[in-house]
Amino acid sequence: MKQDVAETGPDPVDARLGARLAELRAERGWSLGELAERSGVSRSTLSRAERAEISPTASLLNRLCSVYGRTMSQLLSEVEAEPALLVPAAEQPVWEDRASGFVRRSVSPPHTGLRGELVEGRLAAGADIGYDRPPVPGLEQHIWVLEGALEVTAQEVEHRLGTGDCLRLRVWGPTRFRCAGPDDVRYVLAVVLP
Repeated sequence: MKQDVAETGPDPVDARLGARLAELRAERGWSLGELAERSGVSRSTLSRAERAEISPTASLLNRLCSVYGRTMSQLLSEVEAEPALLVPAAEQPVWEDRASGFVRRSVSPPHTGLRGELVEGRLAAGADIGYDRPPVPGLEQHIWVLEGALEVTAQEVEHRLGTGDCLRLRVWGPTRFRCAGPDDVRYVLAVVLP
């Protein structure tokens, strides 16, 4: 169980992420109310995320990435140190959405100027994540299942992927990633900006 932020202080990644989210909003001259309207996220949740009082969920970050026109990897790389050409496996940033059972590892060395990136995703059995919009309309995704089974719904079509299967699609609207179980699923997500 996650300890209260008041007891332990904010997670360092959450603190840097919150500060970056506040910077992005300030760069555009938006109030919390304006960002809430654009993203569909409540003002109080946005405020708490910016102050690192909460660890943002994948769904929340996706909504904010959509508003700011960047992928989740781009956003997360902006809160990391200077980008490197090589990132050893042990140093690849891992981010966890405990509420949904989603673990995301940024495999590619981060660089905001590049169009492609690799991400390793892991969903616990029973995990079900819905994104109401893509972070960038027309985003190209290649989803390659390494272990387990994954259900991906895009443009109201459900795709069932087993170990070794790969799905390529462009994301224009809502998507859903679901691990029906009984085992966890591990997959590679190749993301290419349009």
